Amino acid sequence: MSESVEAGRRVRLPNGAERPIKVFVNGVEQAEGADYSIHGREILFSRRLMKEKVSRSRWLAMTLGLFGSYGKNETVDVHFRRAGRTEVVSDAEIVD
Repeated sequence: MSESVEAGRRVRLPNGAERPIKVFVNGVEQAEGADYSIHGREILFSRRLMKEKVSRSRWLAMTLGLFGSYGKNETVDVHFRRAGRTEVVSDAEIVD
């Protein structure tokens, strides 16, 4: 069985990350100030993000193609500049 659990509100920026920084949750661009703020090397979201927690038996069933997964699983992508080049971190780790 799968369930969605609160994963946290923070994402760490990579070393050397510079502005402009763009943040996306599930492919939707977030607004700095309303949806998140940047504090040092962390992005702090205004709400807790959700991740799906899947049991081993559920993973096996999905691998075998018996059924899928339907819990809420938010992903965070971060676009930033480093050393003059644009870089992207996909599915950044969400920390509490």
